[in-house]
Amino acid sequence: MFPFAAAALGIAVYSGMDAIMKGLSIASGAYAAVLWRAVAGVVLTGVPFVLGKRRWPGSAALLLHLLRGLTAGASVLLFFWGLVRVPMAKGVALTFLAPLLAIFLAAAFLGERVRRAAMGGSAVACLGVLAIAAGEVQARASSAAVLGTLACVLASILYAGSLVLLRRQAQVADPLEVALFTTLVIALAMLPVAPWLGGWPARAQLLPIAGAATLGTVSTILIAWAYARAEAQVVAVTEYTAFVWSALFGWLVFGEHVAGWTVAGAVLIIAGCLFAVRGRPATEAAA
Repeated sequence: MFPFAAAALGIAVYSGMDAIMKGLSIASGAYAAVLWRAVAGVVLTGVPFVLGKRRWPGSAALLLHLLRGLTAGASVLLFFWGLVRVPMAKGVALTFLAPLLAIFLAAAFLGERVRRAAMGGSAVACLGVLAIAAGEVQARASSAAVLGTLACVLASILYAGSLVLLRRQAQVADPLEVALFTTLVIALAMLPVAPWLGGWPARAQLLPIAGAATLGTVSTILIAWAYARAEAQVVAVTEYTAFVWSALFGWLVFGEHVAGWTVAGAVLIIAGCLFAVRGRPATEAAA
């Protein structure tokens, strides 16, 4: 339960970062927001890494860092681009495809056995997502909303791959290294076209960028710690709790209202998470 609790806390922290990033993306575009958050994250995690005289990761770990950084970076960029065009709760609900995919990707690439409880919990949570979708359906959606929805769906597919890579990454590197090299890869991949797409952040945006980087780093460390100690199919379902936080932050920060269908879906999602982690994992972590 400790890895599960750490991952759930990491998701709550990450949702707070989502709210800050949505505001930054609205103000200056998703590319600039993701880029400067990554740069700030490199500084935030790089200083303790260097001062601690950490050993440079080996080639196998570097390859994992590169693959996950590219996958996570593409996912984050698409998600925040879409989040500008749809409400936070709806955007996050669309990403719930990721934990479902991650369970089966973990079985295919990590050799994990898909337990009945994990499948049942995911099914219950999926019903929650369907309930949310039923409440969010609109007769006539704008082209911007449709594109935002498609971007969030594609982001969820890429995010599922990054979750599985995180499980591998967390087994060969400590959480600080995971956080540093993930943000470093994202920053290096985005910097070449920054003069055309990024732009310098305004002075008023420096504090939100630093705040987003701090929350993102704390969240990454918590989730990486959890993935190093529990199966991906157990930790992945904590992603569903993000809906509750996104609905809350969307209402508080952007005045986005949550319908009764959304509340019903959230209840099913939480129930699915609790059901998925009942019983002991099929294989215990080495720790």
